[in-house]
Amino acid sequence: MKPCEHLAIIMDGNGRWAKAQGLPRSAGHLAGADNVRTIAIAANELGVKYLTIYAFSTENWKRSKDEVSYLMKLPAYFFEKYMKEFLDRGFRIRIFGEMDDLPKATAAVLQEAIDESKTNTGLSLNICMNYGSHREILLAAQQYARDVASGKASLDLDEQTFEQYLMTKDIPPVDYLIRTSGEQRISNYLLWQIAYAELCFVKESWPEFTPDVLKRCLEEYNNRDRRFGGVTNE
Repeated sequence: MKPCEHLAIIMDGNGRWAKAQGLPRSAGHLAGADNVRTIAIAANELGVKYLTIYAFSTENWKRSKDEVSYLMKLPAYFFEKYMKEFLDRGFRIRIFGEMDDLPKATAAVLQEAIDESKTNTGLSLNICMNYGSHREILLAAQQYARDVASGKASLDLDEQTFEQYLMTKDIPPVDYLIRTSGEQRISNYLLWQIAYAELCFVKESWPEFTPDVLKRCLEEYNNRDRRFGGVTNE
């Protein structure tokens, strides 16, 4: 079994975790942000090369203005607290999503993290911010159509070429997708990239998702048989 190279996580349950503790939802989001650092380090130590996390979806704009405002401020807190450590560890930060639609201050913080780490060759920490997979595929199709119309691309399109129009064009497909907090759905996340990914749904909320839980999940992954549409030799 090939080790998990690209791990994707849907970080669910921050608000429910906070409510169970008698805390405001913002406390859950803060704890969740801190846990990104913990799990990124653990994933790196366990051999993961690409860690892609779902921080803010295109659908999350439907939440209350106060909650959205708080979530938009979290990147500044997160990178001010952890960026030096990430750089020291050789982590590279990538952002997937439509940054132009984010508040200018938020987009500036994210762009600075991208720029500061772009030459690093360690773990690629990919943060999906204002991201939705339907939107990603639609934007890719629109750009491809523009390239065909202008003569830059041919109508003879294959999957590998189309992937170059996706936000994730520089990284491999997802090997393993984990969703926390007991929910069992994909929520418009990396639909193209998880075509043959193994799926794992755990009961722990994201703030409760410890390195030990991650290790348990990866051990389960290593025991699975990925056939990619084929059959095993019996």
